[in-house]
Amino acid sequence: MVSTPTPTINATPLIDVLLVLLIIFMVIQPHKEAKLPVMGPTQAPPGTPSSPEILILSLSDSMQLELHSTSIELRDLIPLLKDLIKQRPVDTSTLYIKASSQITYGPVVNLIDIAKGAGVVTVGLNEERWVSRQRRYRVATDLFVL
Repeated sequence: MVSTPTPTINATPLIDVLLVLLIIFMVIQPHKEAKLPVMGPTQAPPGTPSSPEILILSLSDSMQLELHSTSIELRDLIPLLKDLIKQRPVDTSTLYIKASSQITYGPVVNLIDIAKGAGVVTVGLNEERWVSRQRRYRVATDLFVL
């Protein structure tokens, strides 16, 4: 008995066609990059005093609030922020909230909510991180336009 060879599919032309289609789709894919507005922090020269236009709200580990190194109660924060924001142009109504990395996320979110309710347009977050080996603080800054 004569055995007939079993038919098999030649995969080489199929793979060639798939590679050509892949190259075609890669070429016609639009190469748009998302352009999001990012405001990176700028480094001030050493010894430069902070501008009176910059609002810095600090939250200590013991949950004490300070606005420009002046202790303030939470109930007094909203009217004070409203008065300060009314006196400023819209483009300079930025509040920086500085908190330790030991503080949970909740109190910081509450401060952001209070600031937005008082009319703050841009909120910057500063996080103090303790670097044990060098025994100094490192500050990370992020700006959010909410």
